[in-house]
Amino acid sequence: MTMYPIEKIRSDFPILNRIINQYPLIYLDSAAAAQKPNIVINAQAHYYRNEYAAAHRGTHTLSTESTDQMEIARLHIANFINASREEIVFVKNTTEAINLIANSWGHNFTNYGDNIILSEMEHHSNIVPWQILAKNKKIILRYIPLTPNGTLDISSLSKLIDHRTQLLSISHMSNVLGTINPLIEIINIVRKKSDALILIDGAQGIAHQPVDVQKLNCDFYVFSGHKIYGPSGIGVMYGKKELLQKMPPWIVGGGIVQNVSLIQDTTFIEAPWKFESGSPNVGGIVGLDNAIAYIKTIGTDKIYTYEDQLTHYATNVLQNIPGLTLYGPRNMRSSVISFNIDTHHSYDIGMLLNQYGIAIRTGHHCAIPTMNYFKVPGMCRASFAMYTSKKDIDRLAHGLTKVQYLLNQ
Repeated sequence: MTMYPIEKIRSDFPILNRIINQYPLIYLDSAAAAQKPNIVINAQAHYYRNEYAAAHRGTHTLSTESTDQMEIARLHIANFINASREEIVFVKNTTEAINLIANSWGHNFTNYGDNIILSEMEHHSNIVPWQILAKNKKIILRYIPLTPNGTLDISSLSKLIDHRTQLLSISHMSNVLGTINPLIEIINIVRKKSDALILIDGAQGIAHQPVDVQKLNCDFYVFSGHKIYGPSGIGVMYGKKELLQKMPPWIVGGGIVQNVSLIQDTTFIEAPWKFESGSPNVGGIVGLDNAIAYIKTIGTDKIYTYEDQLTHYATNVLQNIPGLTLYGPRNMRSSVISFNIDTHHSYDIGMLLNQYGIAIRTGHHCAIPTMNYFKVPGMCRASFAMYTSKKDIDRLAHGLTKVQYLLNQ
């Protein structure tokens, strides 16, 4: 393992001190929700104790401070992914961001007979909104196929693109297989053949891969705060400035209006603020801002290198367990390992591991098409973060051995 301050990092996450069923907590469900460091918890508490007010609503001190906190965070997040401040829209999560794009851009800029390209490994949040749009607008959905090793058949992408292709929407990293998609290669293929827009679902990728939206040359990049050590209920939608200016707001109401008349049409303020109707989640924004600051103090390169090494270590350890089937590629993956043991149901394995204080995810992981491809009802998923240790992996392997023995009785 590379030199990495794992014990110092673990000490910054108070929940890792919990005892579950008389065992120390082994938290291996970070792909669903990463835990929060003290800096995030304390920053939110400080905001609610000392500065809370409605942002963009008043001239009094507390409102001004809340507005400043929100806009400073917007700038920090923009810098984190190499965007401009006007290209960062605050949303609840990745799901809301994709729905916003589907309902604003999709509803207004697609027409009968157009097509949108997805992949077979997508999370439901990057399938269902497009299915609804396709039904309402009579457009066609096309899918980049999965391969048995858990990667996409990129060679088939060119054949899916034509002059009616309006969008490619694809995950940066699979939440089931841990597959890191070759985004530069994929985007270059699309750019050479069409003027289609590119949307990247970064819910998993943002925590485990560097993101530079300028280098990617994507049109949208979306992610959730709770998967990158920030709070729940806050997320980010990056969109190119010229696109955001053209797109109408989707959820409308207070805070985004320039003028309202009972006779004439309502006019809206500029992007990105026209997409942030209602009272914003400033506490969540403060938490996310501090989560990103914490990541920077550790160093993104250090985190990504450590997690890659940990993933390889876990793969090597788990593949030695008799009867265990691993899903996904051996390379080009990070921080997510899905598996099954013999014919045992994933829920049974997860419930028994919990008796030893080991938290994993079980079920279809909001990716039923992926489950169908591998012909299983569900999978066990162990997912890692900057605070996961080799001891956690060893405890998982030991726990699985005990669980397997119990289930085979």
